[in-house]
Amino acid sequence: MKLQSKFFFLFDMTNGKKKLAYGDDPEDAYAVLALRLKGPELALVIKEQYVKVAHMDLQKIVDQLG
Repeated sequence: MKLQSKFFFLFDMTNGKKKLAYGDDPEDAYAVLALRLKGPELALVIKEQYVKVAHMDLQKIVDQLG
């Protein structure tokens, strides 16, 4: 059995904030956001603008989340 790694991705939003999501890749992480957010909220997320965030760096980005 192969273990799948999940990663954190920090997506930019049009309001200057950021949304954190996890997944196998950016597309998977965006799909997770689509399950969590309602239409207007998801529309703020810029799907193509993201950075991969290491688990140990999550504390450094908390103030950027929206």
